[in-house]
Amino acid sequence: MESDPNASPAGGTATATAAAVSSSSLIFLGTGCSTALPDTRCLIRPSTPPCAVCSTALSLPPDRNPNYRLNSSLLIDYCHDDGTHKHILIDIGKTFREQVLRWFGHHNVPSIDSIILTHEHVDAVLGLNEVWIVQPGNGTRHIEPIPIFLTQFTKDSVAARFPYLVEQKPEDGDEDARAAQLDWKIIEADVGKSFVSSGLEFVPLPVMHGEGYICLGFLFGRRARVAYLSDLSRILPSTEHAISKSGAGQLDLLILEANILHGAGVGRRKNHFTLHESLDAVKRICPKRVLLIGMNHEFEHHRENRMHRC
Repeated sequence: MESDPNASPAGGTATATAAAVSSSSLIFLGTGCSTALPDTRCLIRPSTPPCAVCSTALSLPPDRNPNYRLNSSLLIDYCHDDGTHKHILIDIGKTFREQVLRWFGHHNVPSIDSIILTHEHVDAVLGLNEVWIVQPGNGTRHIEPIPIFLTQFTKDSVAARFPYLVEQKPEDGDEDARAAQLDWKIIEADVGKSFVSSGLEFVPLPVMHGEGYICLGFLFGRRARVAYLSDLSRILPSTEHAISKSGAGQLDLLILEANILHGAGVGRRKNHFTLHESLDAVKRICPKRVLLIGMNHEFEHHRENRMHRC
């Protein structure tokens, strides 16, 4: 397994990784768990001794501190053959506003061209309330709707949380309120039902996120095959075949969750991969390169990279 010192397994910084020989790139807006790091509970109710990872997460500015990790989110800067760039966002969680402030200017990202959602949990969708700040426009009052790709189940959940976004009505009836304009696109949790977002083809990769709950990952890339799996407890056979060297062909890059370091614990509901399970999946899938995301505060970036580099 190859580790990027800024992105795996504890990359809190936004790191641009070349996805191909072109000028397309991947920008990791966040690589942390749902609570993000530092975990507030470790700071307001410190243990004895204090949590080492959450304490060090405040010791340096976030752009130089891989133990400072926002909600997992991937921004694909896709360069078309004519040189134009489209920015495709996978998941828009609770820390989206901070991600925009910290990384969009740094990477010269003016707006979002399309959004893809993996599932309907708050660490994947709660930032939709702030998406109007990255809405494309032509400098007038005209707003270009952002295509947003999601399952019907996820849309129904989003509609319950943000009815004004789905109904395209101002919140609280305020006609002057800014609300995002979104073009809802229903996709299926089926590896055989690909879709195109901002000119780039994506293959849905259904995985179990706890038994009885399906989350989506995605396979994409023209010159390089990239798979993104952010929230999972078990990989379905059809998904593993689509991304494994012994199935549909070798991946150039696997971006995979490793949420828990030492195991789920007695009586704890199993919704996420442990590091051991992630490494076992890597051995089966055999990608050329792996970056791990979604880590909780058990993971100290530099220590885990030293121990698990291979």
